[in-house]
Amino acid sequence: MSIVSQFPRFVAGSFRLVRRGNAAYWAWLAFLAVLIVSGALAFARQVSEGLVVTAMRDQVSWGFYIGNFTFLVGVAAAAVVLVIPAYIYDWKPIREIVIYGELLAVSAILMCLLFVLVDIGRPDRFWHLIPGLGHLNFPRSILAWDVLVLNIYFAINFVVATHILYRAFNGRHYDTRIVVPLVLLSIPMAVGIHTVTAFLFNGLAARPYWNSSILAPQFLASAFCSGPAILLILFQVLRRFTRFEIQDQAISKIAELMAYALFLNLFLHGAEAFKEYYSDTQHLLYTRYWFSGLGEHRTLVPYAWTAVALNLSAFLLFIIPAGRRHWVTLNLGCLATYAGCYIDKGMGLIIPGLTPDALGEIYEYVPSLTELRVAAGVFAVGFLVFTLMLKVAVPISLGEFQHEPDTGEAH
Repeated sequence: MSIVSQFPRFVAGSFRLVRRGNAAYWAWLAFLAVLIVSGALAFARQVSEGLVVTAMRDQVSWGFYIGNFTFLVGVAAAAVVLVIPAYIYDWKPIREIVIYGELLAVSAILMCLLFVLVDIGRPDRFWHLIPGLGHLNFPRSILAWDVLVLNIYFAINFVVATHILYRAFNGRHYDTRIVVPLVLLSIPMAVGIHTVTAFLFNGLAARPYWNSSILAPQFLASAFCSGPAILLILFQVLRRFTRFEIQDQAISKIAELMAYALFLNLFLHGAEAFKEYYSDTQHLLYTRYWFSGLGEHRTLVPYAWTAVALNLSAFLLFIIPAGRRHWVTLNLGCLATYAGCYIDKGMGLIIPGLTPDALGEIYEYVPSLTELRVAAGVFAVGFLVFTLMLKVAVPISLGEFQHEPDTGEAH
């Protein structure tokens, strides 16, 4: 029987795997289901009553949804941190775990697309953003480019991950004629998805806070911190609760790469802050609102300095080799990195760029309960997809879920 004809068995066996699990597994799925239902109900109210149920207004027209979208694009792009040493340099310790980075990229891009959907005032017109179906105003629209590169990157990672897992299910090595060209293409695509996202911001000349040529490098530097931070925690969970062996040197190397990215991220932020404060033009107004507030308007100041403290602490923990080797400091560094980058690319990017508005009015944006529920639901969808993919990928990696040639069945 040909390898292609085994695909229905692969799909059927995958469904059987995700239906099996211990109490913790089902409790986790139930928790995600509750968040998804809550988010769906909040989104239904938003569709019915309009975006007025959110905290977004004319002054701040982008908010929590777009902040999460921007952050998650970086998480998706971070798969390249594993792809390059695994496929380009053929480094075995990372090559064994790179599949999980690709699965994370698939989940992150899915969440990105969902955050775009929930941010649209007329979600029934979402189909206009689908390449080949909608009217994207390509190539003049930067948004069209963003949608295009996101979909291409999603397709590449999905095809590569599926191909590798399916071949492993059949006890075969992946086909280099398929995987290598797609992986090589994924590297510029990973850079491209975050670069084009940065262009969406710094192409707006009327928004001085975003109108910086180093915004794209800033995005990439923070992406190569936040994505690997999630993966390092995931690898430790897999090593703790499954038989999957992940070498310490792989974890240490990823943490080392994060240290370099953290330094670049801090350097670029510092360079931008210096330019704003030293030149002391009217454009400093937006940076001041973030770091020190404007008059009594100081809502974001605690977020700003918390992000600085977290990113700096993570860098100090990771730049010291002993800090990368000890599990306590390693995980503290990962959590600090994730939280610091999340604040920087959420509240720290969107809100100061829109405050004060063009008329000088300061609207203090705080996400509404509706936005928090919808966002939690979107994250829950992403975590659910990632969990189910791991439920299939881990047994395949361990050789526990494979096609048995003699009987024609999966075990």
